[in-house]
Amino acid sequence: MIIIPARIGSSRFPNKVLADIAGTPMVIRTAQAVSSIDKVAIATDSQDVIDIAREYNIKAVLTSTEHQSGTDRIYEASTKLGLDDNEIIINVQGDEPFIEKEVVEAIFNLTQKNSSNSKILMNSCYKYITNPEADDPNIVKVVTDDNDIALYFSRAKVPYPRDHHFDNYKGHIGIYGFTKKSLEQFCKLSASPLEDIEKLEQLRALYHGFEVAMVEVETQSFGIDTPEDLERALKFYNIN
Repeated sequence: MIIIPARIGSSRFPNKVLADIAGTPMVIRTAQAVSSIDKVAIATDSQDVIDIAREYNIKAVLTSTEHQSGTDRIYEASTKLGLDDNEIIINVQGDEPFIEKEVVEAIFNLTQKNSSNSKILMNSCYKYITNPEADDPNIVKVVTDDNDIALYFSRAKVPYPRDHHFDNYKGHIGIYGFTKKSLEQFCKLSASPLEDIEKLEQLRALYHGFEVAMVEVETQSFGIDTPEDLERALKFYNIN
């Protein structure tokens, strides 16, 4: 199942999950973009989102307003939905209305492949980005080993090119795959110092000795964090 966390509060872009995209709220457009892959549910802290989802015949679950992360929110939703421990759960952010289904399918397949590996707690993806793009702390970088297992995630420019130019940075895309069992394990782990410093919850898994499996994807999509991001996306996709 694909579960989309949709927190209504956002300091940089209030009510952004309901922002209008050619007459459709952002979170609904996100759900529609991935609905051909698997069942979809929205996990939200807002009755407004619940009501709007109902208008579009999309399942939605009302969750606590106290969650610190989208992962905690989708875990509560998965429990309320009564999902089996072996169910594949994909966390697609509610601010990814232009995400390509091929990206989500790649993570779904990777999660299914790793579902019996207890060392791998999370599955995610990256795309190659340029040296200038890697300077942006809002683009998270990931370093992986030879098997595409994550070694570290950072907002900093890693690896740092000390002696020569480097132009093969891996930009992390914040879509995650779990089984219901591994999702529960993740949410029961204590928050880590690295997670708090970088504000990257995936570092919790690495800190506690688990692995995050990665897969390379090609995508033009990007998360919508600000009104300016939305304006840029609408121009890029030629949406009026």
